[in-house]
Amino acid sequence: MSCLAGQRIAILVPCFNEALTIGAIVRDFNACLPQAEVHVFDNNSTDDTVRIASEAGATVRRVPLQGKGNVIRRMFADVEADIYIMVDGDDTYDASVAPQLAQRLVDEGLDMLVGSRVSSEQAAYRFGHRFGNRMLTGCVAMLFGRSFSDMLSGYRVFSRRYVKSFAAHSSGFETETELTVHALELRMPVAEVATVYKSRPEGSVSKLDTYRDGMRIMMMILRLFKTERPLLFFSIGFFACTLLAIALSVPVIQTYLATGLVPRQPTAILCASLVLFGVILLSCGLILDTVTKGRVEQKRFAYLSIPGPSHRG
Repeated sequence: MSCLAGQRIAILVPCFNEALTIGAIVRDFNACLPQAEVHVFDNNSTDDTVRIASEAGATVRRVPLQGKGNVIRRMFADVEADIYIMVDGDDTYDASVAPQLAQRLVDEGLDMLVGSRVSSEQAAYRFGHRFGNRMLTGCVAMLFGRSFSDMLSGYRVFSRRYVKSFAAHSSGFETETELTVHALELRMPVAEVATVYKSRPEGSVSKLDTYRDGMRIMMMILRLFKTERPLLFFSIGFFACTLLAIALSVPVIQTYLATGLVPRQPTAILCASLVLFGVILLSCGLILDTVTKGRVEQKRFAYLSIPGPSHRG
Protein backbone atom coordinates (compact mmCIF):
# COMPACT_ATOMS: atom_id res chain seq x y z
CA MET A 1 0.00 0.00 0.00
CA SER A 2 1.35 3.45 -0.90
CA CYS A 3 2.66 5.49 1.99
CA LEU A 4 1.51 8.61 0.15
CA ALA A 5 -2.10 8.04 1.11
CA GLY A 6 -3.31 10.94 3.22
CA GLN A 7 -0.23 13.04 2.45
CA ARG A 8 -0.77 16.56 1.15
CA ILE A 9 1.44 16.86 -1.92
CA ALA A 10 2.20 20.12 -3.68
CA ILE A 11 3.89 20.47 -7.07
CA LEU A 12 5.74 23.80 -7.18
CA VAL A 13 6.59 25.22 -10.61
CA PRO A 14 8.46 28.55 -10.85
CA CYS A 15 7.84 30.08 -14.28
CA PHE A 16 8.98 32.93 -16.47
CA ASN A 17 7.79 32.93 -20.09
CA GLU A 18 7.20 29.16 -20.35
CA ALA A 19 4.03 29.18 -22.46
CA LEU A 20 5.41 26.45 -24.74
CA THR A 21 5.95 23.97 -21.91
CA ILE A 22 3.82 24.81 -18.87
CA GLY A 23 0.68 23.10 -20.14
CA ALA A 24 2.47 19.78 -20.62
CA ILE A 25 4.07 20.01 -17.17
CA VAL A 26 0.75 20.58 -15.41
CA ARG A 27 -0.96 17.77 -17.31
CA ASP A 28 1.92 15.31 -16.79
CA PHE A 29 2.11 15.86 -13.04
CA ASN A 30 -1.68 15.75 -12.67
CA ALA A 31 -1.64 12.39 -14.47
CA CYS A 32 1.24 10.95 -12.41
CA LEU A 33 0.11 12.35 -9.03
CA PRO A 34 -3.64 12.99 -9.28
CA GLN A 35 -3.89 13.61 -5.51
CA ALA A 36 -1.35 16.46 -5.71
CA GLU A 37 -2.12 20.13 -6.32
CA VAL A 38 -0.03 21.88 -8.95
CA HIS A 39 1.01 25.43 -8.06
CA VAL A 40 2.47 27.61 -10.81
CA PHE A 41 4.20 30.75 -9.58
CA ASP A 42 4.54 33.19 -12.47
CA ASN A 43 7.39 35.68 -12.34
CA ASN A 44 6.20 38.52 -14.63
CA SER A 45 5.77 36.45 -17.78
CA THR A 46 4.97 38.44 -20.92
CA ASP A 47 3.56 35.48 -22.88
CA ASP A 48 0.54 33.21 -22.26
CA THR A 49 2.09 31.23 -19.38
CA VAL A 50 -0.59 32.27 -16.85
CA ARG A 51 -3.54 31.54 -19.13
CA ILE A 52 -2.22 28.16 -20.29
CA ALA A 53 -1.34 27.05 -16.74
CA SER A 54 -4.80 28.01 -15.48
CA GLU A 55 -6.54 26.21 -18.33
CA ALA A 56 -4.45 23.10 -17.65
CA GLY A 57 -5.74 23.00 -14.08
CA ALA A 58 -2.96 24.61 -12.04
CA THR A 59 -3.34 27.07 -9.20
CA VAL A 60 -1.55 30.17 -10.49
CA ARG A 61 0.00 32.86 -8.33
CA ARG A 62 2.03 35.88 -9.38
CA VAL A 63 5.35 36.97 -7.90
CA PRO A 64 6.25 40.54 -9.00
CA LEU A 65 9.78 40.53 -7.53
CA GLN A 66 11.97 39.17 -10.33
CA GLY A 67 14.28 36.21 -9.76
CA LYS A 68 13.96 32.48 -9.08
CA GLY A 69 15.11 32.87 -5.48
CA ASN A 70 12.34 35.39 -4.85
CA VAL A 71 9.81 32.98 -6.35
CA ILE A 72 10.98 30.09 -4.17
CA ARG A 73 10.71 32.29 -1.07
CA ARG A 74 7.06 32.96 -1.90
CA MET A 75 6.31 29.34 -2.80
CA PHE A 76 7.66 28.03 0.49
CA ALA A 77 5.81 30.70 2.46
CA ASP A 78 2.42 30.47 0.75
CA VAL A 79 1.89 26.76 0.06
CA GLU A 80 0.89 24.36 2.84
CA ALA A 81 1.66 20.66 2.28
CA ASP A 82 3.43 17.61 3.72
CA ILE A 83 5.51 16.88 0.62
CA TYR A 84 6.74 19.51 -1.83
CA ILE A 85 7.94 18.61 -5.32
CA MET A 86 9.71 21.48 -7.05
CA VAL A 87 10.37 21.33 -10.79
CA ASP A 88 11.47 23.90 -13.35
CA GLY A 89 8.90 25.09 -15.86
CA ASP A 90 10.89 24.14 -18.97
CA ASP A 91 9.58 20.54 -19.33
CA THR A 92 13.07 19.00 -19.17
CA TYR A 93 12.43 16.75 -16.15
CA ASP A 94 10.61 13.41 -16.03
CA ALA A 95 7.24 13.74 -14.28
CA SER A 96 6.68 9.97 -14.26
CA VAL A 97 9.26 9.42 -11.49
CA ALA A 98 7.64 11.95 -9.11
CA PRO A 99 5.57 9.29 -7.23
CA GLN A 100 8.71 7.18 -6.65
CA LEU A 101 10.66 10.20 -5.43
CA ALA A 102 7.90 11.20 -3.01
CA GLN A 103 7.55 7.59 -1.87
CA ARG A 104 11.26 7.35 -1.09
CA LEU A 105 11.16 10.63 0.85
CA VAL A 106 8.49 9.16 3.13
CA ASP A 107 9.89 5.62 3.33
CA GLU A 108 13.36 6.78 4.36
CA GLY A 109 12.30 9.82 6.38
CA LEU A 110 14.30 12.19 4.18
CA ASP A 111 14.09 15.97 4.17
CA MET A 112 15.39 16.57 0.64
CA LEU A 113 15.71 14.36 -2.41
CA VAL A 114 17.57 15.74 -5.43
CA GLY A 115 16.89 14.47 -8.93
CA SER A 116 20.37 14.51 -10.47
CA ARG A 117 20.30 15.05 -14.23
CA VAL A 118 21.29 12.25 -16.61
CA SER A 119 21.10 12.97 -20.31
CA SER A 120 22.53 11.62 -23.55
CA GLU A 121 21.42 14.72 -25.43
CA GLN A 122 24.22 17.24 -25.80
CA ALA A 123 21.75 20.08 -26.33
CA ALA A 124 19.92 19.25 -23.12
CA TYR A 125 22.88 19.58 -20.78
CA ARG A 126 25.67 21.54 -22.43
CA PHE A 127 29.32 20.91 -21.62
CA GLY A 128 29.79 24.41 -20.17
CA HIS A 129 26.90 23.89 -17.78
CA ARG A 130 28.18 20.43 -16.81
CA PHE A 131 31.67 21.74 -16.12
CA GLY A 132 30.42 24.74 -14.15
CA ASN A 133 28.09 22.53 -12.13
CA ARG A 134 30.92 20.13 -11.23
CA MET A 135 33.21 22.99 -10.25
CA LEU A 136 30.60 24.68 -8.05
CA THR A 137 29.51 21.36 -6.54
CA GLY A 138 33.15 20.61 -5.71
CA CYS A 139 33.52 24.01 -4.01
CA VAL A 140 30.49 23.39 -1.82
CA ALA A 141 31.71 19.88 -0.94
CA MET A 142 35.11 21.28 0.05
CA LEU A 143 33.61 24.03 2.23
CA PHE A 144 30.61 22.26 3.75
CA GLY A 145 31.41 18.57 3.56
CA ARG A 146 29.30 15.94 1.84
CA SER A 147 27.44 17.28 -1.16
CA PHE A 148 25.64 16.09 -4.27
CA SER A 149 26.81 15.25 -7.77
CA ASP A 150 24.26 17.70 -9.26
CA MET A 151 23.91 20.57 -6.82
CA LEU A 152 22.13 22.82 -9.34
CA SER A 153 19.32 20.46 -10.29
CA GLY A 154 15.89 22.08 -10.47
CA TYR A 155 14.05 18.82 -9.63
CA ARG A 156 13.77 18.36 -5.86
CA VAL A 157 11.44 16.86 -3.27
CA PHE A 158 11.22 18.42 0.19
CA SER A 159 9.66 17.60 3.52
CA ARG A 160 7.49 20.16 5.24
CA ARG A 161 10.05 20.76 7.97
CA TYR A 162 12.71 21.54 5.37
CA VAL A 163 10.50 24.06 3.57
CA LYS A 164 9.29 25.84 6.68
CA SER A 165 12.77 26.12 8.21
CA PHE A 166 14.44 27.44 5.04
CA ALA A 167 15.42 31.10 5.35
CA ALA A 168 15.73 32.14 1.70
CA HIS A 169 18.21 34.95 1.09
CA SER A 170 19.15 34.64 -2.58
CA SER A 171 17.14 36.25 -5.34
CA GLY A 172 18.26 34.49 -8.53
CA PHE A 173 19.51 31.14 -9.83
CA GLU A 174 22.00 30.87 -6.96
CA THR A 175 19.07 29.71 -4.84
CA GLU A 176 19.90 26.03 -5.60
CA THR A 177 23.23 26.53 -3.85
CA GLU A 178 21.45 27.95 -0.82
CA LEU A 179 18.99 25.03 -0.80
CA THR A 180 21.88 22.57 -0.75
CA VAL A 181 23.85 24.35 1.98
CA HIS A 182 20.76 24.59 4.21
CA ALA A 183 20.45 20.79 4.20
CA LEU A 184 24.18 20.24 4.75
CA GLU A 185 24.40 22.82 7.54
CA LEU A 186 21.64 21.16 9.60
CA ARG A 187 22.87 17.67 8.68
CA MET A 188 19.48 16.69 7.34
CA PRO A 189 18.84 13.22 5.93
CA VAL A 190 19.11 13.70 2.17
CA ALA A 191 19.54 11.58 -0.94
CA GLU A 192 20.09 11.87 -4.67
CA VAL A 193 18.41 9.92 -7.45
CA ALA A 194 19.44 9.88 -11.11
CA THR A 195 16.61 11.16 -13.34
CA VAL A 196 16.29 11.57 -17.08
CA TYR A 197 16.96 15.09 -18.33
CA LYS A 198 15.75 16.03 -21.80
CA SER A 199 16.28 19.02 -24.04
CA ARG A 200 13.89 21.94 -24.20
CA PRO A 201 11.25 21.80 -26.95
CA GLU A 202 12.00 23.81 -30.06
CA GLY A 203 11.35 27.51 -29.50
CA SER A 204 11.85 27.37 -25.75
CA VAL A 205 14.83 29.41 -24.52
CA SER A 206 16.83 28.92 -21.31
CA LYS A 207 16.82 31.85 -18.88
CA LEU A 208 20.22 30.81 -17.47
CA ASP A 209 23.25 32.88 -18.44
CA THR A 210 26.28 30.60 -18.04
CA TYR A 211 28.84 33.25 -17.04
CA ARG A 212 26.67 35.79 -15.23
CA ASP A 213 24.72 33.26 -13.19
CA GLY A 214 27.85 31.14 -12.65
CA MET A 215 29.55 34.18 -11.13
CA ARG A 216 26.50 34.90 -8.97
CA ILE A 217 26.54 31.30 -7.73
CA MET A 218 30.25 31.55 -6.93
CA MET A 219 29.67 34.78 -5.00
CA MET A 220 26.84 33.07 -3.11
CA ILE A 221 29.23 30.26 -2.15
CA LEU A 222 31.74 32.81 -0.83
CA ARG A 223 29.03 34.63 1.13
CA LEU A 224 27.82 31.35 2.60
CA PHE A 225 31.42 30.42 3.42
CA LYS A 226 31.83 33.68 5.34
CA THR A 227 28.44 33.34 7.04
CA GLU A 228 28.47 29.64 7.90
CA ARG A 229 32.23 29.06 8.42
CA PRO A 230 33.42 32.44 9.75
CA LEU A 231 36.32 31.08 11.82
CA LEU A 232 37.84 29.28 8.83
CA PHE A 233 37.11 32.22 6.52
CA PHE A 234 38.78 34.85 8.71
CA SER A 235 41.57 32.47 9.75
CA ILE A 236 42.69 32.36 6.12
CA GLY A 237 43.10 36.15 6.23
CA PHE A 238 44.94 35.90 9.55
CA PHE A 239 47.45 33.36 8.25
CA ALA A 240 47.92 35.29 4.99
CA CYS A 241 48.69 38.52 6.89
CA THR A 242 50.99 36.72 9.33
CA LEU A 243 52.98 34.93 6.60
CA LEU A 244 53.35 38.15 4.61
CA ALA A 245 54.51 40.01 7.71
CA ILE A 246 57.08 37.31 8.48
CA ALA A 247 58.38 37.35 4.89
CA LEU A 248 58.75 41.16 4.90
CA SER A 249 60.34 41.23 8.35
CA VAL A 250 63.22 38.83 7.56
CA PRO A 251 65.57 41.47 6.06
CA VAL A 252 64.60 43.97 8.80
CA ILE A 253 65.48 41.46 11.52
CA GLN A 254 68.71 40.47 9.77
CA THR A 255 69.79 44.12 9.57
CA TYR A 256 68.91 44.71 13.21
CA LEU A 257 70.88 41.66 14.38
CA ALA A 258 73.89 42.73 12.34
CA THR A 259 73.92 46.46 13.14
CA GLY A 260 71.47 47.04 15.97
CA LEU A 261 69.64 49.51 13.74
CA VAL A 262 66.24 49.52 12.00
CA PRO A 263 66.81 51.58 8.85
CA ARG A 264 63.69 50.21 7.12
CA GLN A 265 61.13 51.75 9.42
CA PRO A 266 58.27 51.81 6.86
CA THR A 267 58.71 48.05 6.34
CA ALA A 268 58.78 47.47 10.08
CA ILE A 269 55.60 49.50 10.53
CA LEU A 270 53.96 47.58 7.68
CA CYS A 271 54.86 44.24 9.28
CA ALA A 272 53.45 45.33 12.63
CA SER A 273 50.27 46.59 10.93
CA LEU A 274 49.83 43.30 9.05
CA VAL A 275 50.13 41.31 12.26
CA LEU A 276 47.66 43.62 14.00
CA PHE A 277 45.23 43.36 11.09
CA GLY A 278 45.58 39.57 11.13
CA VAL A 279 44.76 39.47 14.85
CA ILE A 280 41.67 41.61 14.21
CA LEU A 281 40.56 39.17 11.49
CA LEU A 282 41.07 36.21 13.81
CA SER A 283 39.11 37.96 16.57
CA CYS A 284 36.24 38.60 14.13
CA GLY A 285 36.29 34.92 13.19
CA LEU A 286 36.14 33.78 16.81
CA ILE A 287 33.28 36.14 17.67
CA LEU A 288 31.26 35.37 14.55
CA ASP A 289 31.81 31.63 15.01
CA THR A 290 30.05 31.86 18.36
CA VAL A 291 27.22 33.91 16.82
CA THR A 292 26.89 31.42 13.93
CA LYS A 293 26.63 28.44 16.25
CA GLY A 294 23.81 30.16 18.14
CA ARG A 295 22.03 30.98 14.88
CA VAL A 296 22.38 27.39 13.63
CA GLU A 297 20.94 26.13 16.90
CA GLN A 298 17.91 28.38 16.45
CA LYS A 299 17.44 27.10 12.88
CA ARG A 300 17.74 23.54 14.17
CA PHE A 301 15.07 24.15 16.82
CA ALA A 302 12.77 25.61 14.14
CA TYR A 303 13.45 22.57 11.97
CA LEU A 304 12.77 20.09 14.80
CA SER A 305 9.55 21.85 15.83
CA ILE A 306 7.87 20.52 12.68
CA PRO A 307 7.17 16.77 12.35
CA GLY A 308 9.20 14.97 9.69
CA PRO A 309 7.81 12.85 6.83
CA SER A 310 6.00 9.80 8.16
CA HIS A 311 3.77 6.97 7.00
CA ARG A 312 0.05 7.57 6.92
CA GLY A 313 -2.99 5.61 6.03
